[in-house]
Amino acid sequence: MRTPYKYRKDTYVLPSDLPIPGAGLQPVNAFLLRERHPILFDTGMPVDREDFLKALWSLVDPADLRFVVVTHDDRDHTGTLAQILEQAPNAKLITNGVSLIRLSEEFHLPQDRVLTVNPGQSFSLGEHRFEVLRPPTFDSPGTIGLFDHAEEVLYSSDSFGTILPQPVELADVDDPAFREGFDIFNRAIAPWSAVTDLPRFHANLRRLARLNPRTILSSHAPVIHHGVDTVIDAMSDIPLLPAWFPAATLDTEAALELHEATLAKEASP
Repeated sequence: MRTPYKYRKDTYVLPSDLPIPGAGLQPVNAFLLRERHPILFDTGMPVDREDFLKALWSLVDPADLRFVVVTHDDRDHTGTLAQILEQAPNAKLITNGVSLIRLSEEFHLPQDRVLTVNPGQSFSLGEHRFEVLRPPTFDSPGTIGLFDHAEEVLYSSDSFGTILPQPVELADVDDPAFREGFDIFNRAIAPWSAVTDLPRFHANLRRLARLNPRTILSSHAPVIHHGVDTVIDAMSDIPLLPAWFPAATLDTEAALELHEATLAKEASP
């Protein structure tokens, strides 16, 4: 895990990086909106648990944390969830009902501290009005994104992520490395995009664009502040690309030939 940094006002990024063999580093971010009613968006990776909690409580007192938004149930978003709910007694969990069911497979969650939301709903926390939406790409059925109308910031969960050769804090969306990692990452988390209904995909993207976000805070990208329109345009190309899968180490033909040769040897007198 890297040192947290302030993005603007009282918005902090709690950053880490996950090595992707042969590709680079996948950013893994949580975000803390530290105002009158502090809000944490996602809770880091299990491998960073000790460092994440130390960093988080250096920024906000556990007794002051009011809300924890889990954008979906993947482990890189829930790595310290149980510990945070235990140590921050006044915090409530906000997530989608599907994610709640899947989280309950691993965590005992106090139901009186859980609020569930669906895409299309809105809610206010302090002076912030959040619109819940479905990001354009996702890998979990419970994924939600949130648009903060007060700050014009889109918390996009996995969507708009990328893979980079080295850590950076502010995205350069015109860097070829950013775009290459962007195309790989968004296809990797959404292989279904290669067979999706293109008009519906683009219609969802247009609805998001009409919100006019000034900033995109993706769980898996540096802060995207300059070039929001560029990355939205880049996202429109994702369904036009072939599905991306990582390189496989198993040569199925060679494995089958070896298996058959072994069976033949065992059967011979």
